[in-house]
Amino acid sequence: MIKYDQILDIPQNIIKSKIEEFIIEDMPDGDKTSDPIFDNNEVTTALFQAEDDLVLSGTILLKHFFDESFKIETINKDGDFIKNGEIFAKITGSTKEILSKERIILNLMQRMSGIATMTAKYVSIAKPFGVRILDTRKTTPGLRIFEKYSVAVAGGQNHRYNLSSGILIKDNHIKAANSITAAINKIKSKNFNLPIEIEVENDDQIKEALKCGVDGLLLDNYSPDELYKVMDLIRNKLNNKEVFVEASGGINLANLNEYVPTGVDAISSGALTHSVKSANIHLEIE
Repeated sequence: MIKYDQILDIPQNIIKSKIEEFIIEDMPDGDKTSDPIFDNNEVTTALFQAEDDLVLSGTILLKHFFDESFKIETINKDGDFIKNGEIFAKITGSTKEILSKERIILNLMQRMSGIATMTAKYVSIAKPFGVRILDTRKTTPGLRIFEKYSVAVAGGQNHRYNLSSGILIKDNHIKAANSITAAINKIKSKNFNLPIEIEVENDDQIKEALKCGVDGLLLDNYSPDELYKVMDLIRNKLNNKEVFVEASGGINLANLNEYVPTGVDAISSGALTHSVKSANIHLEIE
């Protein structure tokens, strides 16, 4: 079965590089509000508090925003369920620096926790059926690693991280190559040592792809009834028990329970990252 590397941690060099980028964007010439109000030696404690029930993501970033003079206490870890009103982290240090970086930190944590919260809802429906919930590459430019991390800590699974980490032949590849067989044979000739997954639209394409020896099938925009029939074709009539089968297209929280019993191995949803509502989190000076 196809399974890609899971992003359960974020390299420190990437976090630091991104934080530098965000700080330059938000205060290219200092903080014209906080700088004149507070002296460098003024110290305060700030509390991070949930304003919704949520699944937390982003606490691993906090220590990278501040130097060793700050005291950072994380009461909860990423992936934890937090109730509305709960305080999950505290920071003590320069008042000026905390207030200057407040919005950047909150923007990231709200976005990441929104994704984690949504993912956890999908997983709770799919898990009893042994179905994996996968993300996609439909991520915010520049934030992919943060967003895919948030999916993983909430119990979802990461699909391929980028175009270099996995092979997924889609409808336009097939059209441009003139056939499924041509596309697969050209890829196999390169010996990338990566699993090959292909998007299929009908029974004939499924049969052709399996004949070529693919590792996975992406069934896009199939209805639940159609999936039951296709899974019977793949597992029983064609006697293929090992190929990885992923369903995608138009699947959301409202209809997910109709798809999870169909026998597919995984369901992928771009909505986990491209349509999610940010969680409500605020920072309060103690």
